[in-house]
Amino acid sequence: MSPKTLKYILKRIALAILTVWVVITVTFFVMHAVPGGPFLGEKAISQAAQAALEAKYGLDKPLMEQYFTYLKDVVTKFDFGPSLKQRGRMVLDIIYDGMKTSVKLGVIAACLAAVTGIVLGAVAALNRNRLIDKVIMVLTTAFVSMPSFIIGSLLLTLFAVQLALLPANGATSGGLILPIITLALYPMAYITRLTRSSMLDVLGQDYIRTAKAKGVSGFKVIFGHALKNSLIPVITYFGPMLAYIVTGSLVVEQIFAVPGIGRAFVSSITNRDYPMVMGTTIVLAILIVVMNLVSDILYKVVDPRINLE
Repeated sequence: MSPKTLKYILKRIALAILTVWVVITVTFFVMHAVPGGPFLGEKAISQAAQAALEAKYGLDKPLMEQYFTYLKDVVTKFDFGPSLKQRGRMVLDIIYDGMKTSVKLGVIAACLAAVTGIVLGAVAALNRNRLIDKVIMVLTTAFVSMPSFIIGSLLLTLFAVQLALLPANGATSGGLILPIITLALYPMAYITRLTRSSMLDVLGQDYIRTAKAKGVSGFKVIFGHALKNSLIPVITYFGPMLAYIVTGSLVVEQIFAVPGIGRAFVSSITNRDYPMVMGTTIVLAILIVVMNLVSDILYKVVDPRINLE
């Protein structure tokens, strides 16, 4: 590894740490600025009992003291504290249980979207303005335009209710098929369009025309030069997309009752479970910055001409 590359990686890591700190700080103070509290919804709770609960979880202390205590626990022990609603459970354990399902769901959906999108994008670019290109563009435009809850509801109604081919509950055997398809359709359509436009640009470059003039086989021109150099924008998109799918599939997990981190996050917001909201937000931020860092480093692997600065 060259000194320039190492310097770039260290700089990006420092920026990533700064970004996570900003997310923690903003989320903490905005969350506490919202009127109300986590124990106001408790049934028949007295003022004394509410005060005792706030003292137990440290919510009676000054806000700045709570902030620095929380920041110290996160930095030194990666401890998000106990859940205020799921009594007796630590936030990190709840996130881990949810992430086991969400990661499996997200990774499969992301890989399916990437492979399908690249293939369809390449086919569309190589058949520009032909019928197959137009069909692919119409379908991808439709999938990009439709929100995930619309796609999920349509798939649920068609395959689970009308045809009864797949289970509707994401917690059952085979129940992840529909959520995976729902999560994969939008990024697949976006990657298809990215690959098509990038490949059309690459196919018009001088080095491609030179390779063809020298008699290089069409297979090698397409897969050895054009497709490889067309993947840079896809790599740019894939990292953040993976992080978003894993932890941002809130609506999809609600529709299909998938026991993932998304449902736990929505529930924590509704119940004002401060530690759970903070823990999930931090995990999401870390995943996004790490995926962005990995994507930037992969630029160099795909195209050695790129200089990291």
